[in-house]
Amino acid sequence: MSTDSSSTDGNPDSFGLEVEFLKALVRVPSDNPPGDCAPHAEVAAGLLEELGFTVERHAVPEPFVKTYGMRSVINLVVRQSFGTGKGPTIALNAHGDVVPPGEGWTFDPYGAEEKGGAIYGRGAAVSKSDFATYTFALLALKEKPEGLDGTVELHFTYDEEAGGFLGPKWLLEHELSKPDYAISAGFSYAVVVAHNGALHLEILVRGKQAHAALPETGHDALEAATGILNAIYEERARLYGITSETPGIGSPKITVGLISGGINTNVVPDRIVMRVDRRLTPEEDGLQVEAELTALIEKAVAGKPGIDIECRRIILAEPLRTLAGTDKLVETIQKHAASVLGEVPPATAVPLYTDARHYTAAGIPTVLYGAGPRSILEANAHAADEHVRISDLGKATRIIEATLRDLLAG
Repeated sequence: MSTDSSSTDGNPDSFGLEVEFLKALVRVPSDNPPGDCAPHAEVAAGLLEELGFTVERHAVPEPFVKTYGMRSVINLVVRQSFGTGKGPTIALNAHGDVVPPGEGWTFDPYGAEEKGGAIYGRGAAVSKSDFATYTFALLALKEKPEGLDGTVELHFTYDEEAGGFLGPKWLLEHELSKPDYAISAGFSYAVVVAHNGALHLEILVRGKQAHAALPETGHDALEAATGILNAIYEERARLYGITSETPGIGSPKITVGLISGGINTNVVPDRIVMRVDRRLTPEEDGLQVEAELTALIEKAVAGKPGIDIECRRIILAEPLRTLAGTDKLVETIQKHAASVLGEVPPATAVPLYTDARHYTAAGIPTVLYGAGPRSILEANAHAADEHVRISDLGKATRIIEATLRDLLAG
């Protein structure tokens, strides 16, 4: 094994095992789509059981899985109690589903190759690395449990790329977990306390087809869609003038990401479909934004004869909001990170969205913190040659372990 055990001040043998644990997870594909993630969950559960943990497997029924465009989901839960067990319950959540590799790789996306002090592969950074971070932080507590009181739960879920409705939300809604705090997968050099939400709408524009030689005998769906596009881009310009009160978020955003339709070159199009992505700031209410955007779209085609539209919600992901009690998580992580990293990772917000929001929606103070670099771009997350530095993996594991010890200290 070529792992540099000097990456951590902990047990070199344990850290070598942690690196191999992560590599084993990266080597098993769990692309979403298509979202057939049960095989990866079984591998992860087996690795956890080899470490001495009892693993609960919570399979989501197939009809619900198909509703969100996936094929199979098994959520894994590990519960480890300390002392009387009456102290706080802390959930550690990471997702095992990943975006497909795409093109441009110079490494095997499922090879988990180690080079230059980093592990390369799809999911190495987002967020199979935190399967390892959280597992081995908990293992360290289990090996030295003196003075601890409370419970740590590992929530390893498989639908973050589809919205988290079958993962964290499923566990919480079915009362399979009631944590007091949650820490979700993140990067080592910032503690994320808030992030954007997202509304995805599908807009269906219906008209009437006609011969291109007689366009006036039809109702052109594409012409009507052009009015909608103009309204959306005017809205984009308006949104740029708004700045979130939450540092790091910036302005709300709107993008038309997909357009399809038409029959042939010589036919007036009778059907156009568009997909819209509207990013929500923490101050915004998703349902209100949806109602306002739908009204904007309807107004853009009002009065156009023969045109009918339908707006269908694909996903509504509310933002991650900073709750009372979050400061305790932030201060504890920052204290130990300062010792390990030699710097204090700032408490910040990021303009993306994750399934961690389901914990705050349930009233659970939540932050994002785990193994990774200073930015998504640095790790090539969701891009070719995704990787995590082995030293960051070791440091994050030590920081999470020390944080948990403080939170469970009687």
